[in-house]
Amino acid sequence: MIRHRFRTVVPALALSLPLSLAVAAPLSAQGNLRAGASGRATTVVTLSAPRVQGQAAPKPVKISIDYGVPHARGRAVAGALADDLGKVWRLGANEATALVTEVDLDIGGTTVPKGSYSLFAETTKGAWKLIVSKKTGEWGTDYDPSMDLARIPLKERTLATPIESHTIWLIPSGEGAKGELRFAWGTLEHSVAWSAK
Repeated sequence: MIRHRFRTVVPALALSLPLSLAVAAPLSAQGNLRAGASGRATTVVTLSAPRVQGQAAPKPVKISIDYGVPHARGRAVAGALADDLGKVWRLGANEATALVTEVDLDIGGTTVPKGSYSLFAETTKGAWKLIVSKKTGEWGTDYDPSMDLARIPLKERTLATPIESHTIWLIPSGEGAKGELRFAWGTLEHSVAWSAK
């Protein structure tokens, strides 16, 4: 009976071995692969309340921004964005950029209650504004101005070295629950202060 089991197992292994080798072939050998036009990224800040002696540590809260990452790939990004001055930009690629905050925020002097939002940018020369929209889950080009929670002025800076891929940062200041929301692509950088309320 032991021999019979052994004989049954060996052919099954022999059959599965060629299939395993076929699956293990490197993807680059397929020759049809290419990098996607954009990817996705998320920036997160975690805020922790002070622990009170003798009590459990309070649950940390998060602020996160999820966005599509377009790449310049040889394009003059500043020029492309300049062509769209006066328009609303999705602040990334593909799906709308999503802000989720588990705490009430002050962004550039504007109260943003905890919850989920979409972020856009009004592209006016030298006076961009961050648009916080109450509508969520939409495609990035489906902007609805009637859903605006706020339009917040941004600081603008020209970078000496261009940034290849659109990037958004939530940068904590190191002093309390506050910092800077910053985004850049090409030679343009925009920023605004944020703090937890």
